[in-house]
Amino acid sequence: MSRGPRTLTEKGCYHVVQKGAGGQQIFEDAEDRLYYLNLLNRSFQRHHMRLLAWCLMDNHTHLLLDDPDANVSEAFQRLGTGYAMFFKGKTGLEGPVFKGRFYSKPIEDDNQLLQAMRYIHDNPVKGGRASLLEYRWSSFHEYMTEPQITDTSTINALLGSTESFYRFSTSGLPNAYYIKTGRSISEQDYREVAEAALYPLRCVQVKSLEKPPRNEALIKLADIGLSLKQIELVTGIPRSTVFKIIKKGRN
Repeated sequence: MSRGPRTLTEKGCYHVVQKGAGGQQIFEDAEDRLYYLNLLNRSFQRHHMRLLAWCLMDNHTHLLLDDPDANVSEAFQRLGTGYAMFFKGKTGLEGPVFKGRFYSKPIEDDNQLLQAMRYIHDNPVKGGRASLLEYRWSSFHEYMTEPQITDTSTINALLGSTESFYRFSTSGLPNAYYIKTGRSISEQDYREVAEAALYPLRCVQVKSLEKPPRNEALIKLADIGLSLKQIELVTGIPRSTVFKIIKKGRN
């Protein structure tokens, strides 16, 4: 079944994820990453887009961008084709490099923009690869020193200074932001996402709440993308009950 057109946001900002086909690596060394970033920069300049944050992992990328002229699809088609030609020529890979069409999530407001930026920079930390300061392949260092391909003006205007950016990035506070790249939130991430969404309330406390706040919490977990099974696991409330509450609350 074909997918519909992408959702366009009035703000013009998106979080985009490109994944390797079948989970395969799309970067083997620094040369690959630098080539990708060069193509990315050229494509964004050509299509009048701004790169606000980025992180390159071994088998996927996270990009936060501003696209006022709605050129995101054309820009990533050019980027994907150009990088695939380079990577296949270098490695002899047969078949696709990227997993189909890229994933994108519209960013609706300034708070979500900041949380998306933090989520992107935290990827290597959550993956156990390195600390924010140690990991080379993200825009975190451009915010801390001198920007190269990243337009840091929007984030800096919201946070005020490099010191404020660093405090925000290393605060350790829960971050409810999440981008789904499948039908549901992954089994690896759903507990963390649920706890962050309800903070300071703990998920295990939902079951003992009065009905109105309990129902509100369950609907919130469903709205951020948790499945009925995942909500049952984090709250201890049977999924049949969760289903009835969500259905009634959305009618």
